[in-house]
Amino acid sequence: MTTIDIDALLDDPESRVIVCCGSGGVGKTTTAAALALRAAERGRQTVVLTIDPARRLAQALGLRELGNHPRQVQVEGFEPKGELWAMMLDMRRTFDDMVRVHAGPERAEQLLQNPFYQTISTSFSGTQEYMAMEKLGQLAATGEWDLIIVDTPPSRSALDFLDAPTRLSSALDGRMIRLLTAPAKAGGWGLRKVVNAGFSMFAKAVSTIIGGQLLTDASAFMQAFDSMFGGFRERARKTAELLRSSGTSFLVVAAPEPDALREASYFVERLSAESMPLAGLIANRTHPVLASLSGAEALAAAETLQNAPLAEAVLRLHADRVDLAAREERLLARFTRAHPEVALARVPALAGDVHDLDGLRDIGVKLAG
Repeated sequence: MTTIDIDALLDDPESRVIVCCGSGGVGKTTTAAALALRAAERGRQTVVLTIDPARRLAQALGLRELGNHPRQVQVEGFEPKGELWAMMLDMRRTFDDMVRVHAGPERAEQLLQNPFYQTISTSFSGTQEYMAMEKLGQLAATGEWDLIIVDTPPSRSALDFLDAPTRLSSALDGRMIRLLTAPAKAGGWGLRKVVNAGFSMFAKAVSTIIGGQLLTDASAFMQAFDSMFGGFRERARKTAELLRSSGTSFLVVAAPEPDALREASYFVERLSAESMPLAGLIANRTHPVLASLSGAEALAAAETLQNAPLAEAVLRLHADRVDLAAREERLLARFTRAHPEVALARVPALAGDVHDLDGLRDIGVKLAG
């Protein structure tokens, strides 16, 4: 079993983007922040892009809050060799900023006020994942940082952000949306064209379901959006290229639990199929045994104790810990048998939440082995 050389990954000047991915609730955000802190202390100009709305990360970094643009972490006593910057994705503001930059002042204002735009910019499937990739592209384009660490969105599938640019682009470029929203040459809405083509029942159903006003809003949106659509797809293509480049590395984060490791296994296979560079798997919140006493020996000793309830309780807790560690080892061994080429790093579970830079630094030390 190969161990991930985290410090070599962080120190390599060719390493420009590290993407932390995996299923929800496995510690991606904290892992990303710990990696960014360690990289900055080792001399990199580092920015971490987080998707997690929890305030605890900002507090751990010594900031009151994180915004949609990077802020430098400057805390008394924190003097890294490099720099540490952090930001939290604001999906709506990222979409708004993209519109302002690429649509021109007058057209941008039309788009931003459009009810159809206001709906898709916050709730359209894949919007958050697309905007995470849009923001990654923006950060990379500035050249201000030599290492960008990305915490991917908490979605049902850890793969959504890979597909998001294509899915959102295809959806907004879909023939049905354009048919329903494009004005007819002879005047009137595209819906009338559909009716005239003999699809009156279908058109009535669509109008009933989504409403005539929404069709009007959608038509106005698509007309205004049309001029910037080429740029939308071009940036999606460039970000996809960035994710496949030699300067990008993926770290799959998983808890030593069956569901999380199944998701991790699927992700490893998908990354391989997509020719995306995988650095390895981080097994987070493991429970290593802290003493050489076996579980059976601990239970046997506990049975012999009299009038020593605390010692007995400790021995029984140790026996439980041994069982848990053995279970986790079996699960990780199954993963490594299926993916022998994937390097592994283990991070033991902490007693409590990380709430400051020292806690993040401790995780970084554990990540580096």
